[in-house]
Amino acid sequence: MKLRIPRKVTRSINRFFNIVLGALAMLTVALVSAFITMRLAIHGHEVKVPDLTNLTLSEASKQTSSLGLVLSLENRFYSPNTPPGHVLAQSPSPGITVRREWPVRITESLGAQQVAIPDLIGQTERTATINIRRLGLELGTVSHIAAPGESGVVIAQTPNPNATGVDSPRVSLLLSDGQQAEPEAFVMPSLAGLTLIGAAARAASAGLHIASAEDLNLNSTSDAAPLSPQSPPSATMPSFTEPIAHTISSIGTVIGQTPSAGHRVVKGDPVHITLTD
Repeated sequence: MKLRIPRKVTRSINRFFNIVLGALAMLTVALVSAFITMRLAIHGHEVKVPDLTNLTLSEASKQTSSLGLVLSLENRFYSPNTPPGHVLAQSPSPGITVRREWPVRITESLGAQQVAIPDLIGQTERTATINIRRLGLELGTVSHIAAPGESGVVIAQTPNPNATGVDSPRVSLLLSDGQQAEPEAFVMPSLAGLTLIGAAARAASAGLHIASAEDLNLNSTSDAAPLSPQSPPSATMPSFTEPIAHTISSIGTVIGQTPSAGHRVVKGDPVHITLTD
């Protein structure tokens, strides 16, 4: 016995499937339309970068504006092969696909170098800057370094004075900040076991000087005049600061020193020693 489905139920089922299929078809069409619209929108806002080299700045500006790109002048360089006022280089390169309103950076040619680089050594920063701009050049990097002399004076420049074949019209300056450079430091030598004359000679070779010497045998202290390696040995070494009633033996040996051996010292530092027979 066959089961018979009422015609009304069959019609309802068919109607349901028709609605579902219709909804799926509409959804598919909507998705395809959205995809196509998106692609058109994306690619509609993309352009290829034109070749701007050898164009004048005005021509390059018109061409980029017509494509919705933004022209940006980044650098200016000398070039013996490209006329002044023309595009020497560009970024991005020609043919690259970019979005609209993308910046295109260009370098302007100044033609062959015709301006001599001035000698700015010894000038103040203000004077050097005025002279640079007066010649149509540009002020580049300004740096400072500790150096003796007046502060704010040019002690070096790039390019060098009267340089030829330079690439850029920018002149960078190095200024003195007027500070003395830190003196060279070294290790204090040992003077132990040396005579007064020998200690003075070793100290002098290191740029130091014996400021005072104490003789334990005489139990007194005297200011010692700086000795050089050529100073002739003598039996006594009197103080040059004031008369003294005693002498210091030159044949005694050093048993103590200040600064101690191994300490950091700089040229010109005083040295104090203690002698004994």
